[in-house]
Amino acid sequence: MKTALLISTYNWPQALELIFKSIHEQTEMPDEVLIADDGSTEETKKLIDDFIGKSTFKVLHVWHEDLGFRKAIALNKAVAKSSCEYIIQIDGDCIIHPKFIADHKKNAQTGLYLYGTRATITKDALPGIFKGKQTKFNFFSKNLKKRSRTIHSTLLSKMYQPHQHFSGNFRGCNVSFWREDFIKINGYNEAFEGWGREDSDLVIRLGNMGVWAKRLRYAGIVYHIYHPENSRNRLDANDAIQQQSIHQKIIQIEKGVSQYL
Repeated sequence: MKTALLISTYNWPQALELIFKSIHEQTEMPDEVLIADDGSTEETKKLIDDFIGKSTFKVLHVWHEDLGFRKAIALNKAVAKSSCEYIIQIDGDCIIHPKFIADHKKNAQTGLYLYGTRATITKDALPGIFKGKQTKFNFFSKNLKKRSRTIHSTLLSKMYQPHQHFSGNFRGCNVSFWREDFIKINGYNEAFEGWGREDSDLVIRLGNMGVWAKRLRYAGIVYHIYHPENSRNRLDANDAIQQQSIHQKIIQIEKGVSQYL
């Protein structure tokens, strides 16, 4: 099974540098890294070019012009270019645990998508983390919220079993799925503009197609880097699109990844 790590990013090279460092610290490397860039500037491109030069795996930088928050489009374009069977997705503000790739691969099953948890690095910790290029954390690390989510335990993770319905614990910053399933539902719905709901809508439609979910707890860990909240000015409209997917049991949307295949 070939795996791709999909990263969405926009103009935060400090965070992206730590993510790249955490990728190189993995116990199992991805076969491919896909960077879905929603219009970052030259500083991010230079960082990505340096990462490409230091990596033994394939790296694809998929960029489009900055015309506002168009994350769904960037993600669709990146997945369309992937040659891998399995996609592991994180946001560009999430450092990954050394066993992150291995955990997602180990738990991947046909007919399932996986969703993981995140611990949160607080605002006060940022100067030291960025200066020290810190990528490894544990239960006793300072300036963490939800620190129980830093615990890695193969035994405890076995308590979580596949389930049929969408979970309120789902976070789009830590999810994995089969590329074939993604294409069947036509990927992310590009009707979403601005922050919110494009990720939960994706897995809701996977569920409508019959794909079950499994929570990764005590495995597949990410550390979310604090940042100010994005504008929520489109959230009501995006909520309405998601509710339509729920009530009408929508599976495939019109404007999605098929445009780029």
